[in-house]
Amino acid sequence: MSDEQDRHHDPGAPEWLHDSHDEDELFDLDDQHVDSQPGESQQAMVTARDALPERIYLLPIHNRPFFPAQVQPLVINRERWDETIQRVAKTSHHTVGLAFVGEAAVEGLAHDDFPEIGTAVKMHKLQGEEGQLQFIAQGLQRFRIQRWISREPPFLVEVSYPREPVDAEADEARAYAMALINGIKELLPINPLYGEELKHYLNRFSPHEPGPLTDFAAAITSAKGRELQDVLATLPVLARMQKVLPLLRKEIEVAQLQSEISDQVNAQMQERQREFFLREQLKVIQRELGISKDDRENDVDTFRDRLESLVVPPRVLTRIEEELDKLSVLETGSPEYGTTRNYLDWLTSMPWGVHSQDQLDLVHARQVLDRDHDGLADVKERIVEFLAEGTFKGDVGGSILLLVGPPGVGKTSVGRSIAETLGREFYRFSVGGMRDEAEIKGHRRTYIGAMPGKLAQALKEVEVENPVIMLDEIDKMGQSFQGDPASALLEVLDPEQNVDFLDHYLDVRLDLSKVLFVCTANTLDAIPGPLLDRMEQIRLSGYIAEEKLAIARNHLWPRLLKRANIPKKRINLTEAALRQVVEGYAREAGVRQLEKQLHRIVRKAAVILLENDQQSVKVSVNNLETFLGAPIFRKEQVLKGEGVVTGLAWTSMGGATLPIEAGKVHSLTRGFKLTGKLGEVMQESANIAYSYVLGHLAEYGADADFFDSAFVHLHVPEGATPKDGPSAGVTMTTALLSLAKHQSIERPLAMTGELTLTGQVLPVGGIREKVIAARRSGIFEVILPEANHRDYDELPDYLKEGVTVHFARRYKDVARVVFG
Repeated sequence: MSDEQDRHHDPGAPEWLHDSHDEDELFDLDDQHVDSQPGESQQAMVTARDALPERIYLLPIHNRPFFPAQVQPLVINRERWDETIQRVAKTSHHTVGLAFVGEAAVEGLAHDDFPEIGTAVKMHKLQGEEGQLQFIAQGLQRFRIQRWISREPPFLVEVSYPREPVDAEADEARAYAMALINGIKELLPINPLYGEELKHYLNRFSPHEPGPLTDFAAAITSAKGRELQDVLATLPVLARMQKVLPLLRKEIEVAQLQSEISDQVNAQMQERQREFFLREQLKVIQRELGISKDDRENDVDTFRDRLESLVVPPRVLTRIEEELDKLSVLETGSPEYGTTRNYLDWLTSMPWGVHSQDQLDLVHARQVLDRDHDGLADVKERIVEFLAEGTFKGDVGGSILLLVGPPGVGKTSVGRSIAETLGREFYRFSVGGMRDEAEIKGHRRTYIGAMPGKLAQALKEVEVENPVIMLDEIDKMGQSFQGDPASALLEVLDPEQNVDFLDHYLDVRLDLSKVLFVCTANTLDAIPGPLLDRMEQIRLSGYIAEEKLAIARNHLWPRLLKRANIPKKRINLTEAALRQVVEGYAREAGVRQLEKQLHRIVRKAAVILLENDQQSVKVSVNNLETFLGAPIFRKEQVLKGEGVVTGLAWTSMGGATLPIEAGKVHSLTRGFKLTGKLGEVMQESANIAYSYVLGHLAEYGADADFFDSAFVHLHVPEGATPKDGPSAGVTMTTALLSLAKHQSIERPLAMTGELTLTGQVLPVGGIREKVIAARRSGIFEVILPEANHRDYDELPDYLKEGVTVHFARRYKDVARVVFG
């Protein structure tokens, strides 16, 4: 080791900072500075390469290797490498070796992580601050590690400085050098930063030296560290050029692409800036000439123009003028300006005083209803009566209709037909599942995103004050912590209150008295009583087979063919096949399932037409199962035998027949058992029936001791379906009496009615649906309570045709009909 390396100095004040006389730069450490001697030239730094030390300390670098052609600042960790820097500082040459170690961790760095080839650099202007050391590294020459002297930090090695041979093919080397120079020239205009690098290079080397030129070209690329280390470790200059030239060409391509992207972005920005300045200049010129207005004036004029064709109530006009005055003084960029502008936009978009003329022509009304709907004769008549009343009143506003019926019976389409009959605009929205009363009454203008309620939105869309508004699925509204929308509808659907309906967003009174509200529901159970009291009910009970046939023939089948764009002559559906679809596949009260089955026929027929290249397909009873599979419903067989009676029930899906069976299990003990998933009310009816029969056996000609030793089981089939209600009392009594009399009912007969302990037969609901269910099952003899005589009389004639009805006041009347 040299004398300079063996001397011991105070680390806080190294002697070389004070007594070294051959330094050519300012070297600072721990805030101490030494000025270079005046008159010394840059050439002194270059010639320092002639006296490179044989032993140097190593510093690792991680991002990319350092090349001899480079001069650039480096920053290292003071705590980790302070001792190494102190020792380098004590040398006269101030040279340190930089070696690329890649991703190796600093803490566990070992001598094996260092490559064989590195770069010796001279440190200039060393400074220390905030735990870091910074110096300017001047690349001098490649070194090769010959021997490790210290394998622990500070790392000390013995090195040699290999020669960099230039191959004999001078022409080839010169050609590569010219290619490198041309590449560097291409990079210079693309990225000005390369110009500074080139300036440092030209100050230290001649452009005619191929070795430094190659190193410089590699140093200015953004290649990966391992690729650059490979270049650094390649000593023959020609081989090094062959590796650097592709890296330089790749750098040129990336720089050109980056330049193109930058040019495109700049061009777009400049074009937008140019358009912006031109538009601003145009606005100023137009304002100066009096031919244009700013955005605020345009908005105010737009709102005032809307008001010219409207008849705005005075209190609303006062509010609008106040908001217009506020708008005229607000800055267009302020949030309040946007809020006020939206509020004025809604206020001036309401159809104040705009009405459509009603068409109160009963002949036209009947034509529209008959065209759109088959069946529903009583519903059509009720609507015509409603329109006739409106003819004398002069309008039909202020009415609230409630269409109640099973799914698929046409409630929504009836609402559309009413609107077309009157010549009014139609707006429909579903309130099913609605939980927030703000959907009805609007949000208050206290936050961004507030909007009016659905009713204000409807009036804005239809642009008249007297549309037909349909509130669909009104029985399916929900409740939540946000409010009760059903209660919010009380004000909307009350003719005495909705003349001054208050929307929370608009905060002015709206007149909804001219609106015709049409609501739909499947059942009345879920509708609150106060809300139901405000509506006029019209029941749509479902269709019998003949009505379904007409609907399928006149509406469903043509619509499906038109939707599929298939000519009618290509799919021939026979009348018998259509009837089989109705009876075997779609027996529900509505026609939605019927439409689905007909749609299946259309789809499968389309496949046959395309695959078999046929001109037409015939769908008949014989091949219907190939389209729809086996029938879902078989022809109902009326159950017969002792203790078996057919009852009539009402469900939300329409009417249904309900067979009830009573059987004697054994004679060991007396007992009574119920099955069939019966509700509490139905169980009470069964117990009443059992008690009544038990006390009147002799009166009806049965063995008075029959139940004394009989364990009786009463069952209502389809046990998975919940059943409830009092209307099966008469049927259960008849089943028990038939069991006790050992007398079966051989003819098709159905009955309904509630029974009391004294034998009174009380009225029940759903007479229309129950009569339809009996007809659908082929039963044309029914027993009804006497109190339901009026309900039966109101049924249309086509439902009563061919039906024999017996009315009963007491159970004796029922027994007389059943048992004679």
